[in-house]
Amino acid sequence: DDGEILCKGPGVMAGYYKNPELTAEVMDGGWFHTGDVGVLDKDSFLKITDRKKEIFKTSGGKYVAPTPIENRMKESYFIEQMMVVGAGKKFAGAIIVPSYANLKPWCKKNGITFSTNEDLIKDKRVIALYQSIVNGYNPEFNHVEQIKKIKLLPEEWSLTSGELTPTGKMRRRVITDKYIAEIESLYADEVNESPNLVN
Repeated sequence: DDGEILCKGPGVMAGYYKNPELTAEVMDGGWFHTGDVGVLDKDSFLKITDRKKEIFKTSGGKYVAPTPIENRMKESYFIEQMMVVGAGKKFAGAIIVPSYANLKPWCKKNGITFSTNEDLIKDKRVIALYQSIVNGYNPEFNHVEQIKKIKLLPEEWSLTSGELTPTGKMRRRVITDKYIAEIESLYADEVNESPNLVN
């Protein structure tokens, strides 16, 4: 139901050696739970889209796979990093680190003055820019996957500050814990679910 890829056949193990607890976690009636999420395309080729552990469920019981959304929106010239959130909430939101190398020249070109990144992400024209970017990508995803609210962050995530692994992957739990206040601000008023940017 959540899109996880299961496999069964003579080439699949019977279980983990002398470890019935771990075996029970991954084997179900002969089916091996791979931990990967995927879809069959129109030619019946299997495409792996995410890891199951990264998928979350909204309060409405709908599953959201964040990685495809993040990867697509990070194609924007103005988005450096992004993490989709919303586990147990009514809608999907996101925290975004702007590409300051690209945003700052855009601000200068548009007459936006700033002294710090914090000042920059509070400017209404910058907020409008990111709102338009998100709104432009949202129609590519189904309703439950569309980003309803976003929060801009002033600092880039890095290995040194602990948000990234040595291979550059996001440490979702670390980021969630560090920015819990910013994430919760997205859901301060879940009555209004219309697309809106919070800052």
